[in-house]
Formats: sequence, structure tokens, C-alpha cells
Amino acid sequence: MSVTKRSIIQKGAKKIGIISCCMDDWGGSEELWARSIPILKEKGAEITLYKKRINFDHAEIRSLAVAGIQLKETDPLLPTYRRQIRRVTKAIRRRLRPADKNYATHTSLESFHRLLKATGPHLMIIAQGINFDGLPYARVCLQLNIPYVLIIQKAVDFYWPQPHEREYMTTCFRKAVKCFFVSNHNKRLTEEQFGIRLSNSVVISNPVKIPVKPIPFPCTDPGFRLACVGRLFILDKGQDMLLRILSEPAWRSRPVRVSLVGTGVDEAGLKGLTELLGLDNIDFLGHIADIEKLWTAHHALVLPSRSEGLPLSVLEAMAAGRPVIVSNAGGNAEIVQDEVTGFIGEACERSFADAMERAWKRKEAWEDMGKKASSHVLSHVQANPPNLFADSINEILYEK
Repeated sequence: MSVTKRSIIQKGAKKIGIISCCMDDWGGSEELWARSIPILKEKGAEITLYKKRINFDHAEIRSLAVAGIQLKETDPLLPTYRRQIRRVTKAIRRRLRPADKNYATHTSLESFHRLLKATGPHLMIIAQGINFDGLPYARVCLQLNIPYVLIIQKAVDFYWPQPHEREYMTTCFRKAVKCFFVSNHNKRLTEEQFGIRLSNSVVISNPVKIPVKPIPFPCTDPGFRLACVGRLFILDKGQDMLLRILSEPAWRSRPVRVSLVGTGVDEAGLKGLTELLGLDNIDFLGHIADIEKLWTAHHALVLPSRSEGLPLSVLEAMAAGRPVIVSNAGGNAEIVQDEVTGFIGEACERSFADAMERAWKRKEAWEDMGKKASSHVLSHVQANPPNLFADSINEILYEK
């Protein structure tokens, strides 16, 4: 069923639904839509957040609840006996219904279908972690004739859609009212993966959450401190490569400490690798909310990502006046100037080790490079992406 702009909003309609595909309690992929909410609510919108599971105690979630956002879980944790009943029911349904590989039948989608049918949003915002993990939800919207927009946070060279998914996923991209990509890399790779040009797309940056102003550079007399800021998930962030590089004799002899900032499923694995390699200059700092304070004690960002969108940690480090040592993943090369505002290597140990070596040789220039990085962010990154996003949504909602 086709969904067009003309079918979107009748006059006075204001209900917006947001489905977040982020599996963590809260992630960087949720910042763009979350920070647009105050602007959307100024127009009188009623907003509901749908998520597979919600940590109602998380600070960001509590803030949404205080702001009057309705919170709906599509796959809530249930008592053991209810989970068992649901598994049996699901198995029976699968046996009775015809096989349809193009439409996932798992509980979360079935629940999402029921919730949307009951609440009837006039527009859905589908916030994806990668470039097609939210398309099953888009298909539900098509079935219910609910217009939707897509946010695409990441596209991965080695993760392509499966053959049986391509047809409906392509349809979901084509019939989206708008596709918001956070980097040109994500847009280009998505078009290549699906073999289509997306005329309904726009590139919009993730928001920089701290002022774009250099923070005083820390004293280097005690040595240099690098911060690796990102989820502890090596498939994306590649912290294992960083630890192996730091275990080389040259780096062991240097006055360097590295802080791993973040949490994630690979925390135990990375701690085990750190111990195995005998590294005593690694600090696991966990989640840090005060990013400005972090950069008062660190001299540069190091992030050997295997896949990215356009990471907030890179934008924030540059905004704070710090050079960045990053891989050529996602949109990093779109914002980082090699040997001017930072250093770029490929997402493999040899190339990234070379980038780190080049950075070390120019460590006395880091303060000046950081100032250039901050100026570059100020002139090359959209001033207020959440406002731009909200304006686009309002234009869709209230277009006459």
C-alpha cells in the first residue's frame, strides 16, 4: 500500500510515534530524535516512544517521561510462566500461518503492530542503529498506511541485506517520506547495497552535546592521556586492535595512559585481553556523562572503529579542542583532516598503528591541532541538527 505526503496529515493531527532500534538502555543513535522533542512538542505534538525494552530508571528515559512522552515496550520482560506461554503460542502460530520470509513474525513486531493499530500515530520516526535493522517496523507502517521517516545512523561494508529481504526493504526505503542519514558515507553505501538512488534522502549530523570551544589543554609533564570513547563492543569500535597496538614494545616504553570510556557487552573480554597482554596503562572508566570534564584531563581521542556512522565522540572531542586519531570508518574522513585536525588510518592494526605513530611524532602539535579541530567543527558541522530535524518533521506534519 502506497504512503504519500498527501495521505500524511489531515489538519490538526499531531500524534508522532518513535521506534528506537537501539538495544542498549540509551545510545548515541537516540540523541538526534530525543533532542528534537522539545521543538516538536512546541507545536502541540503528542509523542510516544516505542522500544523493545525500556529501562525506566535510566536518566534519559526519566527525562522523557517527565516531558510527557508516552513509553511503550514492544517486547517487555515478563514473569517466567508468561514467557513460557508466549513461546508456546508463538510456535503454534508459526505452524498455522503460511511461511512469509519477507515479514518477521517475532513477538516484538506483532506487539508493535497491535500498538500502532491501537494508537494510530500520524507519523512514525524509525530510528535505526544501522541502515536496515528498522525496516521490519517500516513494513508494519506500510501495512497500516502510516507514513514514516527513517533515521540511518550507520552502514556497514560487510553487513548487507539478505537476498530474501531485499525486495521489501527496498520498498521501505522508496516509500519513506524522508530518509535521514548522519553521513554521506552512510547514504552512498546504502544506495550501493540496495542498488537504488534515494531522492527522498537528506544528510543531517548528529548533535554536538558540548559547546564548540577549546577546553584548556592539560599539562603534559606527567605524560599523555588518550581517551577511547565508545561502547565496549569490539565488532564496531575495535578496542581490541588498540590494545594489541599498545602492547608493542615502542608503546610500552612511552609515557602514555589510555582511558576506555563506555560500557558494553565486551567489557569483560577487553579487561581479560588487557590482563593477558600485561598492560598496566589502561583505565576502564565506565560511562561518563560529563564529557567536558573528561577532556580537561585527556589530550587526544583514539578510536579504531571497524564501522561507524559519524560518531558523537569524534565531534565532541574536536569541539573540545582535541585532535582525534580515528579509522577511515563511516563519515570520519568527512570531518577529520589528516595531519591537520587529527590522524586517519584504516580499520586494521597495521594501518591504525601507523596513524598512531604519526600522531605520536607530532604530539607537541596536538594543542594547536585541537584548536583547528574545534574551528573546523564550528564551520563544517550543522549548528543545530535537532532543530533541523524537528523542522523537517513539522514540515511533513503540517504541510498543507
